[in-house]
Amino acid sequence: MRREPVAKRVLIAEDEPVGLMVLTDILGEEGYEIHSAGNGADAWRLLAESPKSFDVVLLDRMLPDMDGIEILRRMKDRREMAHLPVIMQTSMSGSEAVAEGLKAGAYYYLVKPFAAETLIAIVGAAIRDHQDYLDLQREVRQASRSMACLDSAAFGFRTTDEARDVATLLAQAAPDPGRVVLGLSELMLNAIEHGNLGITYDEKTQLGGGEALAEEIDRRLVDPDFARRIATVEFVRNAGELRFIIRDQGKGFDWQQYLEMSPERAFDTHGRGIAMSKLLSFDKLEYRGCGNEVEGVVNLPPAVTPPESTSTRH
Repeated sequence: MRREPVAKRVLIAEDEPVGLMVLTDILGEEGYEIHSAGNGADAWRLLAESPKSFDVVLLDRMLPDMDGIEILRRMKDRREMAHLPVIMQTSMSGSEAVAEGLKAGAYYYLVKPFAAETLIAIVGAAIRDHQDYLDLQREVRQASRSMACLDSAAFGFRTTDEARDVATLLAQAAPDPGRVVLGLSELMLNAIEHGNLGITYDEKTQLGGGEALAEEIDRRLVDPDFARRIATVEFVRNAGELRFIIRDQGKGFDWQQYLEMSPERAFDTHGRGIAMSKLLSFDKLEYRGCGNEVEGVVNLPPAVTPPESTSTRH
């Protein structure tokens, strides 16, 4: 029996009735299942009672009883909802306000008034990214736990599918695979998309993600200028830490500006993956040279004693 696709669920925290009606109408027309809260207390109650019930949260910055930033910080402190994307909506467009929201972990900063097309695009991008995260978590749970015995390994990869598969496998070497896999996958995908295939930030913005981006990646994978390029990831277990070193054969990029959440990119649908990897997945993240080599370090708890080691090279 064929199952109908389940509508994605959106929680809107908005105290202005007209604003809530507009958001509900726009997103309802797109097929989303809408849940709403008129104040911060109700929004937090819905999230706390069922944190896995929503795919994205639209959170007003200035709620009457609770600052939206406070709700966002509470969410990021709870493991079960730390990765749920939050789109802050506000009339405060100053760089300090934007920076505060991004630092607290907002996925996007939506400044009122905004076009319906912008809202639809941002909600869609947030849900796609969240679904990618859930898929990675599912793959991690299914992967072999034998990687916890691994002392060192090296892999080559060409495609985004290969990058995800290898990231899922290597994350098993970490004490918390679910934490590491998201950042490791992000860095490895960057090595393919922006490194080996040379897709620039502006080009990715124009492609808009989804099918258009996937088609461009497929086109470049068979382009003679890029087809022979291989990215690599090296894994090393040292005393007290795990090291993941990723290299690509691209020209590099200006990596310094992507290490932190930037207000200048707050209104783009991408460009926050490196900063999120540094914040959530690794205890240390360091780019080298022109940017085609990056190392992520995960600290091991003092009580963890590495098992009898093996070495694998592919």
